[in-house]
Amino acid sequence: YTFGGGTKLIVDLGVVRPSLTVLLPSSEEQDQGNVALVCLANKGFPEGWKLGWRLGAGGALQGSQSLEVLEKDGHYSWSSSLTLPTDQWRKAGSVTCEATLKDQPPVTHTLEPHHCSQ
Repeated sequence: YTFGGGTKLIVDLGVVRPSLTVLLPSSEEQDQGNVALVCLANKGFPEGWKLGWRLGAGGALQGSQSLEVLEKDGHYSWSSSLTLPTDQWRKAGSVTCEATLKDQPPVTHTLEPHHCSQ
């Protein structure tokens, strides 16, 4: 919280792992040649979590990340998006949204595109 003269009070909540929600592409979107994946991270703390996507096992972290939004309860929320060609989406063995913070174990949400394409 920030007060009048720029004094900032930081309440230490420890590390709070965010919950992840993945928004899947529609079948109509898949038929148009590209798919957009969106991952929402909610109620994490402190700031500084990295959020992105891994295609397959051990792939590099990809995607763009939004700015973190400080909620009234002191937690942070943010998102990541990734656009892929539909054929790459359908051929991927797995697609994982991953939130990481320094030396903390990652928070993950994994999809198997062949189960999501119908």
